[in-house]
Amino acid sequence: MPPATSVILPYRDAVSTIEIAIRSVLQGESADEVELLAIDDGSRDDGPARVAALGDPRVRRLDGGGRGLVAALEQGRAEARGAWIARMDADDVSLPGRLAAQRAGLAAAPSVGVIGCRVSCPGADEGMQTYVRWQNGLVTPEDHARDLFVEAPLCHPSVMLRREALDAVGGWRDVPWPEDYDLWLRLDAAGWGLGKLPKVLLEWHHTPGRATFSHPRYSAARFREARAAFLAPKLGDRPFAIWGAGRTGRRLARALEAHGLRASAWIDIDPDKVGRAARGAPIHGPDAVTGALAGTYLIVAVGARGARAEVRARLGALGLRDPRDFRCAA
Repeated sequence: MPPATSVILPYRDAVSTIEIAIRSVLQGESADEVELLAIDDGSRDDGPARVAALGDPRVRRLDGGGRGLVAALEQGRAEARGAWIARMDADDVSLPGRLAAQRAGLAAAPSVGVIGCRVSCPGADEGMQTYVRWQNGLVTPEDHARDLFVEAPLCHPSVMLRREALDAVGGWRDVPWPEDYDLWLRLDAAGWGLGKLPKVLLEWHHTPGRATFSHPRYSAARFREARAAFLAPKLGDRPFAIWGAGRTGRRLARALEAHGLRASAWIDIDPDKVGRAARGAPIHGPDAVTGALAGTYLIVAVGARGARAEVRARLGALGLRDPRDFRCAA
C-alpha cells in the first residue's frame, strides 16, 4: 500500500542542515504514513552522501539533475505516491506532530486544498518577523481569501496539499513570479480554500543564500505582476477605483493596465492630491466612497505601515465588506 503522505524535499548544497531537516519531518511517522522524496538539485557538496548515510527506508533519493526548484518539485509530484503532498526545505525544522495534524486538518475540510501551519523564524530581522506575524495571523480559509492579494499567505515549506487539488491546477509552474504564490493564487482561482493550523509546527530558517533574497522572481515587482494577473479576472468588466494614489497604488494600476484594466477613479487622504488626476482618472477624498463613488468596487493599495488596517476598518464601519465591496491588494 502506498504511504498516506509524500514529503517533497528538494535540496542543493545543504550538507550542514539536510540531516536535521529530514529527521525532523520524519519523526513519529511510520513507513505506512510517510515517504520522503529527497531530490538532489545539483549539489556540489556531500549532502547527497549524508542523505544516503541515513539508511532510512522512508527516504527515496532522487537525482534532480540541477534543473532548478520548480523542475525538482514537479519531479517529486510525478514520483509521489501519497494522497497528501507535503513540502519541506533542507534548512528548516519540522516540529513534532506536524504531518499528522495537517492530515487531520485536510480530512476535516474537504474544500481546503492546502493547509499550512504557523511558523517561527529564528534570527530573522524585524521586517521578516513582521511578515511572519502577519502570515501567522491568517488561519481560516476566509482569512486567506481576504488577504491573498496582499502577500503570499502561506510559508511554502510548511504546507500539505490535497493531491487532488494540486493535480487539478497543474502542480508547480515555472513562471516569472514566485512559484509558491502562483500556486496559492491558482488554487484560489479554482475554488479551493487555503487554511492554516493555529499552532507553530515549523522553524523557518532564512539563510543568506536562499533564493528568496536573491532571485529576481521574488522581487516586489514580480509579486505585483502576479497579483495583477490573478486580480484582473476577479474584477472582470466592472468599474473600480483604487484607494491610494501614492507609489504603491500607481504601481498596481500600471500592472492592471497590462491586462486591459484601468481605474476609473482614485481615493486618497492627502488633501494636496484630492482634485488632481492620476493616470487619467480623478482623485477623490474618502467621502467619495458614500458619494460620487458609491457602489464602485474598491482596490485598497496603500504602503504605509498600519494604513491597510485603518482603511479596512473605515470601510467596514460604512457597511462595506471585504472582498464583496473592496479588496486589499498591497
